[in-house]
Amino acid sequence: MSTYLTKRLLYMLIILFAASLLIFCLYALTPGDFITGNIKLTAERKAELREIYGLNKPVLERYGLWMKNAFHGDFGTSLAQQKPVLQLFGDYIWNSFLLAAVSTFLTWVIAVIVGVVSAYKQYSWFDTLVMVAIFAAMSLPSFFIGLFLIKILAVDLKWLPPGGMITTGSNATGLAYLNEVVRHMTLPVVVMVLLGLGSLTRYFRSNMIDVLQQDYIRTARAKGLKERKVLFTHALRNALLPAITLVGFELPALFGGSLIIEQIFNWPGIGQLYMKSFGLRDYPLLMGFTMFIAILTVIGTLFSDILYRVADPRVRL
Repeated sequence: MSTYLTKRLLYMLIILFAASLLIFCLYALTPGDFITGNIKLTAERKAELREIYGLNKPVLERYGLWMKNAFHGDFGTSLAQQKPVLQLFGDYIWNSFLLAAVSTFLTWVIAVIVGVVSAYKQYSWFDTLVMVAIFAAMSLPSFFIGLFLIKILAVDLKWLPPGGMITTGSNATGLAYLNEVVRHMTLPVVVMVLLGLGSLTRYFRSNMIDVLQQDYIRTARAKGLKERKVLFTHALRNALLPAITLVGFELPALFGGSLIIEQIFNWPGIGQLYMKSFGLRDYPLLMGFTMFIAILTVIGTLFSDILYRVADPRVRL
């Protein structure tokens, strides 16, 4: 295991180095930047700022400087926000984590329950209804579902706030503050759950159908075990095993999957900040966020491999 971890850590460093070079070159070679797009600046001022921020230097020289600073924990300063990138991450990322963690938890719980019941009652009216709902949810874009729910639940019925994290001007504290946050995050969480539920439910349903047809399930039923024990002790445990590989990929998806949702619901998270920075060509912040997702991806992959080994001792690493 220690040899495997050493090799994987080495591969992770190589992958992150290659990813950082590719991402930096991609952003640097994209036409336009934060200074060029600012029509309020004179040509002399633009040239002066490009000299200050080093944007007139060769790409590889800029990458070498960025990498040197990154090793010292400095991922640059946001050109639009005029704050260090890591400080902005600290200000916004926990809001995104709250939204993504709640929606991911609900998505997995609902997908497992619905997928198992749907597989157990295959071709029943419940299974048919679930499949129709899944395809409907998967075929609708996130912005349509978000705007539809805002129109119905926030504008027409006024049950929930249309956006933001707290009410404008609110000085609520304690439980009152918690209640405001829960009310404001309900709509974005519902949209994220609906978007993630389709593919995950289909995955659990198909795994469960395969497991229910195995010989050891027939043997368990022939031994007279109760159907509930056969379903949840023998079948579900083996059906969930392949899903462990998905757990690692949920780590980067926590922050990468909520970009559009945060924008629609004006949720003050890192996703909304990224979308604004993308329009302004704020490359230091874009570079920092993309590298953050890349780091989470390689860590998530390693985590899922180790978890799979723990769940199934037959797997050798």
